[in-house]
Amino acid sequence: MGCDGGTIPKRHELVKGPKKVEKVDKDAELVAQWNYCTLSQEILRRPIVACELGRLYNKDAVIEFLLDKSAEKALGKAASHIKSIKNVTELKLSDNPAWEGDKGNTKGDKHDDLQRARFICPVVGLEMNGRHRFCFLRCCGCVFSERALKEIKAEVCHTCGVAFQEDDVIVLNGTKEDVEMLKKRMEERRLKVKLEKKTKKPKAAESISKSNVSEESPGSSKVKIGKPEETGLDSREKKTNSAPKSAATNGSSSGKAEKPLSGATKRSIVNSEESEAYKSLFTTHSSAKRSKEESAHWVTHTSYCF
Repeated sequence: MGCDGGTIPKRHELVKGPKKVEKVDKDAELVAQWNYCTLSQEILRRPIVACELGRLYNKDAVIEFLLDKSAEKALGKAASHIKSIKNVTELKLSDNPAWEGDKGNTKGDKHDDLQRARFICPVVGLEMNGRHRFCFLRCCGCVFSERALKEIKAEVCHTCGVAFQEDDVIVLNGTKEDVEMLKKRMEERRLKVKLEKKTKKPKAAESISKSNVSEESPGSSKVKIGKPEETGLDSREKKTNSAPKSAATNGSSSGKAEKPLSGATKRSIVNSEESEAYKSLFTTHSSAKRSKEESAHWVTHTSYCF
């Protein structure tokens, strides 16, 4: 049972009390959030992207996750809200000139300052190590400290000059309250996109149907279809008007073309200055016409029967 050699046990060694909650080292947590990828747990390397909840990822890791969504990946829950590459934004980060990285500690005899960050705010110069709140703009991907956005109030990005709104500002590695607020914004944004797509589909279908109807029945054809009798009469009149013109141009080449010419001579012979003997040769002369008494009551084949 122990207690050999005259040892005296104490109470806390014999009586087991409640377990103490293990506290996470804040410095280690900040290093994990700001220097390592949320998906692959590897060191962040450019190109670096951020989701709509403000988490940092390597772009290669996000692409691999989207291509192979297997259930074996335990870290896939952290990126379950990422449905496509459009849900992440590539960040435009400003390098920290004071950061040496692994170059200054080649022999391993120097202390690694974990609070020294790789990136800084381009406006104020604060280091992006988790001690200060940082944000990025979803419209352009530029990263600033929250202090810079509050001190220099503007509706345009400080580096690229792109206009932005309050909804475009996303906090990087924020608190639980910040994450809940960003989730609500993300859901509202995606609902708007779905509704816009649904409204565009019927409009596109209506425009296509209208174009098809207009191609099949243009405005000129509607008038002709509504009054077929008038169109038929117009076509006949055009044909009759075109016939004498063609006959006049062709001359006396055919017998049909000579008929309208004979009609023209009938009108001119009556009032002409020719002799009566010459005029009596034509049927329009008064001697060729007979009265009703002289004409027979039966039909004959002579040219004098009218």
